[in-house]
Amino acid sequence: MSLIYWCEQAWLPEGVADGVLVEVEGARIAGVTRGEPGGARRLAGLTIPGLANAHSHAFHRALRAATQKGRGDFWTWRDRMYEVADRLDPDAYLRLARAVYAEMALAGVTCVGEFHYLHHGPGGTPYEDRNAMGHALITAAREAGLRIALIDACYVSGGPGVALAGTQLRFGDGDAGGWAARAEELAAAYGGVPGVRIGAAIHSVRAVPPEQMPVVVEFSHRHAAPLHAHVSEQRAENAACEAAYAASPVRVLHEHGALGPRSTAVHATHLSEADIELLGSSRTHLCMCPTTERELADGIGPAREVFDRGSPMTLGSDSHAVIDLFEEARAVELNARLATERRGHWSAAELLGAATAAGHTSLGFPDAGLLVPGAWADLVTVRMDTVRTAGASGLAAVAFAATAADVRTVISGGRRIVDEGRHVLGDVGALLAEAMEELR
Repeated sequence: MSLIYWCEQAWLPEGVADGVLVEVEGARIAGVTRGEPGGARRLAGLTIPGLANAHSHAFHRALRAATQKGRGDFWTWRDRMYEVADRLDPDAYLRLARAVYAEMALAGVTCVGEFHYLHHGPGGTPYEDRNAMGHALITAAREAGLRIALIDACYVSGGPGVALAGTQLRFGDGDAGGWAARAEELAAAYGGVPGVRIGAAIHSVRAVPPEQMPVVVEFSHRHAAPLHAHVSEQRAENAACEAAYAASPVRVLHEHGALGPRSTAVHATHLSEADIELLGSSRTHLCMCPTTERELADGIGPAREVFDRGSPMTLGSDSHAVIDLFEEARAVELNARLATERRGHWSAAELLGAATAAGHTSLGFPDAGLLVPGAWADLVTVRMDTVRTAGASGLAAVAFAATAADVRTVISGGRRIVDEGRHVLGDVGALLAEAMEELR
């Protein structure tokens, strides 16, 4: 069935254009032309490609406004996060993740990269289906109307030479070989399923010993799948890595084949000049999560420097202190201003490109994030008449003024999942409240 949408304005590869007709055939864009609306379905505002949330931990949403009010650092925050992880099972995770992904859809997200490491039951005991938690996340995304790259994380140790303990036992598969055996089952279950990719992750250098990293890299190569890793988020992480391996986390990943165009370094906050060169020259994606990085007092990473060396930038909401990729995008620019005392580091097109085409590519969907024939039919219309956007125009209005609340319509893979600011699942706030009440 073919549908035609008339966009009052649309962001095309050549720039913002007025009066754009987008023909949708199934899940794909069949044509993009200029013209009068005629009988087409009207989209009032500025229509952009669907957004890609390139780094998510869905269960962290339960920590919103619970951890921000206290003192401490990343490590004290992590203790609270473990408390939530301990209370989840597959059914509860499905309900929570479905509501979180619906919240993302309301914010214009059409694809999520779920960095998944909560694999097993309490004490590390596998569920009868040892991928039950992964299945729950994929089901949640599909019911909320999103594509998903399930970035399944290998998690072997609690630090260099430190065994897993406590809640961390739920994350581990014994070793990288055990992880690969389980991940292969997951990949087989979703092979050829549209809108689902199974990726891999080296959770971090502290969680995967270097000698086991090649197993994860080989999985990525064998499946041509995304390979992600948390990198240099904390100075303490760098110090521990250098003490154990006489190298930075980036250098360790480089030496074990984990960098490259299918790879993504998440956070990359504390980098040396050599690290920047290794990431850029390998064209490893860089995923910035500014609202989380400032919420956890991580610091401000050298995003522009890495981008200029050759790394495409993507964006994620990570801990979901806020789910708003427009906020993540402009925070990259505003953080750079704070760090350098200069303005104007990023253009609106660069920031929104990180939230769209680059993000989708990093998640294994290079045929998304652009309004062109053949691409996934993801259209997000932003209102240009709200108290935030009124009087502004063009991409700058979206990148530097709009918020998630200004998203009016979301079409994901040809399916209209948000209409007039309301999700097809109904009251998403109520769904979130109900899901989190179970975790108290």
